[in-house]
Amino acid sequence: MTSRLRRRTGFEIELMAPAGVSRRTLAMDLAGRCGGSVRPVWHSDSEPSLVPGLGRFLHLTQGFEVRRPDGTLLCTLVDDITLLAGLDPATPPLPGWFRVLTDDSRLVRLLARHSDPGGTIDTALAPAAELWGTKVQQHGEFYRLNDAAETTIALAAPLGGERERPCEIVTPPLTTDHAARLEELLEPARALGFTVPYEAAVHLHVDGAPFRAPHALANLVRLFAYWREPLRAVLRTNPACRRLAPLPGPLVDAVQSIPTYGDLRAAATAGELTKFFDVNLTQLLTDTPVRDTVEIRILPGAITAGPIVDQAALVELLLDRCLDPAPIPRGDDVEGLLELAAEALAARD
Repeated sequence: MTSRLRRRTGFEIELMAPAGVSRRTLAMDLAGRCGGSVRPVWHSDSEPSLVPGLGRFLHLTQGFEVRRPDGTLLCTLVDDITLLAGLDPATPPLPGWFRVLTDDSRLVRLLARHSDPGGTIDTALAPAAELWGTKVQQHGEFYRLNDAAETTIALAAPLGGERERPCEIVTPPLTTDHAARLEELLEPARALGFTVPYEAAVHLHVDGAPFRAPHALANLVRLFAYWREPLRAVLRTNPACRRLAPLPGPLVDAVQSIPTYGDLRAAATAGELTKFFDVNLTQLLTDTPVRDTVEIRILPGAITAGPIVDQAALVELLLDRCLDPAPIPRGDDVEGLLELAAEALAARD
């Protein structure tokens, strides 16, 4: 029996389309089923660079926002560059699929604002070219935008082989009927032949405000640091999932005592905290959060709602325990972790 969730929760579910099918296919199918609409959007991410001296490229890839007839958001479908297994890099991209690349976060935001995600590769850089007063240059399949000093600002390039197939379903925050709302998205995906990728994960986003209190934030760190292996065991974290890591040492050291919020921020800075850990705490440690959530990143991939909601319900209980002022103790076994959840359930009742 599927558990019920009490928290306002957003979900990110990583899937893989079969060959010849894309995230656009699923977007059109979902919109058709509900009588809604599809709008192309840009999705921003980063990828390793092959250019000497340049560690990474920032890029924009094509995603799709699906809205219900009343205009409310059903979901957004985007790429996830961690999904690689089973893709043939030698396969030519489907017509119309491309990405925009640059090396500066300010430029990528400007490009996203002025470039049409529903447009074509040959026009993708034209609006930005007008801002710089230059012309877009074509080099084979690639398009390059330079400034007046011939310094490259951005590139538009075809997507790599089969990059239209990875599909991360991003839901808006769900407050009721979580399982039914997820099945509304996942049943059509199954019908189209989508599968769970080799590297897949499910991410949960819960409201961050309650966890900004120092005791709650410290308990979050204790939960995901002290109970890391039991958590991964009980949730069946995918060992092939990328961009996961234990929380940094300075942050874990800071919760050995009773830290202030300032102590935790300083420790996060010292530990070079990013979003790519088992739990993403970055939005709690800034005065200007982009999305004020705690993101739990260690659930395994799935394509049915039941297991996702059941695991989310366990996480929810453990998050409830984090709000208790009493520090979460150390532990190294699944039974102890489940006892923490049981304590939270008893306190809830």
